[in-house]
Amino acid sequence: MSSPAQDEASKAAPVEAPGHSYQSLRVTSRPEHILHVQINRPEKRNAMNRAFWSEMVECFNKISEDASCRAVVVSGEGKMFTSGIDLMDMASVLLQPQGEDVARISWYIRNLLSKHQETFSVIEKCPKPVIAAIHGGCIGAGVDLITACDIRYCAQDAFFQVKEVDIGLAADVGTLQRLPRVIGSQSLVNELAFTARKLMADEALSSGLVSRVFPDKEALFDAAFSLAVEISSKSPVAVQGTKVNLLYARDHPVADSLDFVRNWNMSMLQTDDIMKSVQAAMEKKELKSVTFSRL
Repeated sequence: MSSPAQDEASKAAPVEAPGHSYQSLRVTSRPEHILHVQINRPEKRNAMNRAFWSEMVECFNKISEDASCRAVVVSGEGKMFTSGIDLMDMASVLLQPQGEDVARISWYIRNLLSKHQETFSVIEKCPKPVIAAIHGGCIGAGVDLITACDIRYCAQDAFFQVKEVDIGLAADVGTLQRLPRVIGSQSLVNELAFTARKLMADEALSSGLVSRVFPDKEALFDAAFSLAVEISSKSPVAVQGTKVNLLYARDHPVADSLDFVRNWNMSMLQTDDIMKSVQAAMEKKELKSVTFSRL
């Protein structure tokens, strides 16, 4: 059963988050130190236009520095999560690259791709845990986005498509690099990437792309915000340090990762949060009753 705080976070009327004003995104504050980031182009099936690619970077850089935020939920407004890249809006950028010759055009494209890759890498770099709540279609660049998130929940109507081969290109902003690490089956990754077939919710669950499936959008959002509340009740020093170390361990050998966490914790173990957490456990109090300083 969810706690009163979890119910409050999922049911509370959203409040526009200060400092977050965008064309393609809507960012709202929820109780318990939670931010909700929505792709907000429902009339275009949440297609990712030129504004989106820069606004996501601005948004998550601000969230990274927001000491009052402890967890983030990402979703799509309207009938689906996202239909992927907005080909009509992005056509001039992608199909008419600038440059006087092959070398200069190539450098232009390389720099363009680097900026677009950062749109999703910034989610991974954000020390606050990011939960993707997916309903309806999650197509093309949507898969790039969710594989950069820390936790993925979906509704029963969700489906996922690595769509890039259908428009004549190899996915280049994260899916081919992150998806194999997420689901662990290279055969399935290859099948999805080579064919662009739909991966339905039940198969997404069994393959490990998502950790839970819910009957509808309402139940999905309730669960995502409940999870965010649970995470935000913990010490932010502990949670954010855990994310940093999990990502480091993913990309480095065990010995290097043990050395990294040893260096990390030689300072982080001096936090007051440990004593507060231990005292709460000894007094059989829930962590949500403990006041942790902002981080």
